[in-house]
Amino acid sequence: STSYLANINFRAKTFYFSPFYPISTNGELFPWAQLRLPQSIKPLSYDLTLNPDLDKMTFTGRTVISMSILHSTNRIVFHGANLNITKATFKLGDGQASDVTILEYKPRQQLAVNFSEELKAGQYCVLTMEYSANFSNAYDGFYKSFYIDKDRNKRVLAATQFEPLSARKAFPCFDEPAFKATFLIKISRKKTYMTLSNMPKAKSTNLSNGLVQDEFEKTSVNMSTYLVAFIVADFTPNTKNVSETQVGLVSVYSVPEKNGHTEYALTITSKLLEFYNNFFDINYPLKKLDLVAIPDFLAGAMENLGLITFRETTLLVGKESSLLEKQVVASVIAHELAHQWFGNLVTMTWWNDLWLNEGFATYMEYMSLQEVSPDLETGNLFLSVRFRALDKDALNSSHAVSTDVNTTEQVEEMFDSVSYEKGASILLMLNASFPGDQQFRKGIIEYLKQFSGLNTDTDDLWNSLTQVLVRDIWLHTQIKYSPSYPQTDKSTHHMNVSQMMTSWTSQKGFPLVTVNLMGNQVTLAQEHFLLTSDNTTHTSSLWHIPVTYCIHVFIYTFKLSENVTWLKLNYKNTGFYIVDYGKDGWSALAQALFSNVGVLTHEDRASLIHNIFALSRYQSLLIAFSDETDTETSPVTEALLQLNNIYRQLEKRQESNLASRMKNFIMSTFRNLTAKQTWEEEENVSKQELRSALLEMACNLNDENCTQQATSLFKKYMESNGTLRIPGDLQQTVFTVAGRSDETWDALFNIYVHATYDSEKRKMLKGLASTQNPQRLVQILSFGLRGSLIQTQELPLVISTMCQSFAGCLFAWDFIQENWDRLIEKFPIGSFAIQAIIKSVTSQSSTQAQLNKVQAFFSGLKERGSQMRSVQEALETIKLNQRWMDRNLPTLQKWL
Repeated sequence: STSYLANINFRAKTFYFSPFYPISTNGELFPWAQLRLPQSIKPLSYDLTLNPDLDKMTFTGRTVISMSILHSTNRIVFHGANLNITKATFKLGDGQASDVTILEYKPRQQLAVNFSEELKAGQYCVLTMEYSANFSNAYDGFYKSFYIDKDRNKRVLAATQFEPLSARKAFPCFDEPAFKATFLIKISRKKTYMTLSNMPKAKSTNLSNGLVQDEFEKTSVNMSTYLVAFIVADFTPNTKNVSETQVGLVSVYSVPEKNGHTEYALTITSKLLEFYNNFFDINYPLKKLDLVAIPDFLAGAMENLGLITFRETTLLVGKESSLLEKQVVASVIAHELAHQWFGNLVTMTWWNDLWLNEGFATYMEYMSLQEVSPDLETGNLFLSVRFRALDKDALNSSHAVSTDVNTTEQVEEMFDSVSYEKGASILLMLNASFPGDQQFRKGIIEYLKQFSGLNTDTDDLWNSLTQVLVRDIWLHTQIKYSPSYPQTDKSTHHMNVSQMMTSWTSQKGFPLVTVNLMGNQVTLAQEHFLLTSDNTTHTSSLWHIPVTYCIHVFIYTFKLSENVTWLKLNYKNTGFYIVDYGKDGWSALAQALFSNVGVLTHEDRASLIHNIFALSRYQSLLIAFSDETDTETSPVTEALLQLNNIYRQLEKRQESNLASRMKNFIMSTFRNLTAKQTWEEEENVSKQELRSALLEMACNLNDENCTQQATSLFKKYMESNGTLRIPGDLQQTVFTVAGRSDETWDALFNIYVHATYDSEKRKMLKGLASTQNPQRLVQILSFGLRGSLIQTQELPLVISTMCQSFAGCLFAWDFIQENWDRLIEKFPIGSFAIQAIIKSVTSQSSTQAQLNKVQAFFSGLKERGSQMRSVQEALETIKLNQRWMDRNLPTLQKWL
């Protein structure tokens, strides 16, 4: 459409052409020298034919790309990786098809065709390619997978994962988000298999070679290549007709043995679809929606249009599962369904604005479930992830929400807590700052309708929200205010969303707000909060901070209507900043909580605890925890997390005396609360979260009563041959205690190997990885690397669990150094899995010797990972831990 072409033209970046073109694999010059493709060609449609051979683990394909020429050019540049192109033809307009040579430049995974005569703007053309390839051995592209059925037979399947840069590994394409097109897909299969793709199946045809070819309807909307998906497997569906949501059929697919675990996903999906259709005022665009549990799947899930893929642990849940286990599944489904609008319907132009996809989907997953399934109590979960986003963003190695992305590694690294959790946090803050309760929603609807089917950047979102707010306030002022009312006061107070929010998306970090309370006069000041280390980038930038009054000054003073003894800012922690109240202010808050712990909401109490630790205000800690009476989940879990982090650092420094005293302090602080916990079924989610956190803490710190109870429950579980159900929120504690014992480790491993329920199985794996036995640690890591008995996708979890102990972390660090090249074959450099592994082995290190080892290893990797942001983050974290320990060990000794 004209509007779409304008969108592409006006949003295109300016490219500067280097005269130094690289060399193709055939020795000719490759006609492009940039990461991003030229904007001269626009793909209109793809006709894909795929012929996978699950016996030989190869596939052949035929791709027909119909294109429009936007600007005159003598080349077509697109993407392809690990594809052996055997034939290529090109047709211009109604002319004859002729053979063409495909050039390849492997470092950027780009393909090109050169033309002796210029292709003219306004012409149409078709490029047809035939090719062969191997299935990917990693978790991206068109990759092989398998599972073991109930008869212990190995069953092979093939699935796709294309985001962010892997559609090019399955078919030649313009593999950037802005190159949207339609897709017609045909896949051949054996009769014992089934296939799935984004669209409903149109027909099946028996082929002369005994195979069946399934053809799917042409996509009814334009879509980016990273959202294309197809699966060849022997899965079985659980299907529901959801006519009231305008969708038609919703199906949840799994391996046959686990079909009984699909009902909850089907139910919650139907409810969420209805909610999103109403909330966005735009119906889900397709006639069907499939949710598929893949046995081998690295990400939590993937939002492919009409064919959402999941890990088994994030989609399948048993009928007797706890609400806490259902909370995990519902949250992931809610996130991926939100993407059908944010990301699929309206898509960011380039990966620098990934937060427009992921920040919105993260925000909507919590918001939607609070409406659709309030019994899951996702508010505590959202609060916790906001705290963790603050922790990451306080590092100098953090990045702006919207930041430059110029390499494939940088694309991978955008999938982090800044894009997801900080993105969601600033949306929550923005919504909370609006004068009415519907303006944010109206602005979202305006944005989705205005840019439906198109690509956007961050300014487009702010402009849509500003338009709605200005319109609403204009109407409001016409009705409520007289002509003499100072209009500028009202309009400048709220209305330029872009001006306010650019300060949150264009610069890294967040502000520290300091409070000075004198009677009824409050003075607020702001500065960039940084856990400073070497080479800190200090900034004089300001943030527009919605703190009752909207501040965008270094210092702001206002008066309350009466004198007060204490003041708490950032109500329910909806703002993305931390607050320092000064010595007197902290003492006044602590005294208020002593008098009545309910004087603040549990979100406010948790945020005080988080802020105290961020500021290292340890003179207040003794007051905050000496008489712990809080029975709400979030304050307790935040305190446990922060205290446990200090304890683990002391342990890894081998400060055994101080670590022992820290352990005793934690146990004594929470002893009364822990003693109140039962080992029976508990229905309430908050109580499950609280019990799980307290008992895991007690057993991890070797509390005798806790370990005895867990051991007894595991023995009963074994004696019942698995028929006794351990409450879902207690399973991790029980399996961890069993895994740490040499007497029960083998029994737990045997149960794990034969277990089919995925949520339970993952908890068993964490228990097994908690062992201190060196031979077993090596065995687990070896199994995970080979993918035998333990799936390779679980290696990040295994390493994270091992690193909870000093001995386990030493083994994990040695393993990573020895197997780095094999790890980055499975997990792309910069990917979330690699980020998680690096963080696990470094985040609790705090000595110069540990810093030297980490620095030496990663600097030696060069192009194999040395420049990753996560490496800079790891080095900065170790230096910060080291500095914290050097400064605070004497204080900690006195305090304990």
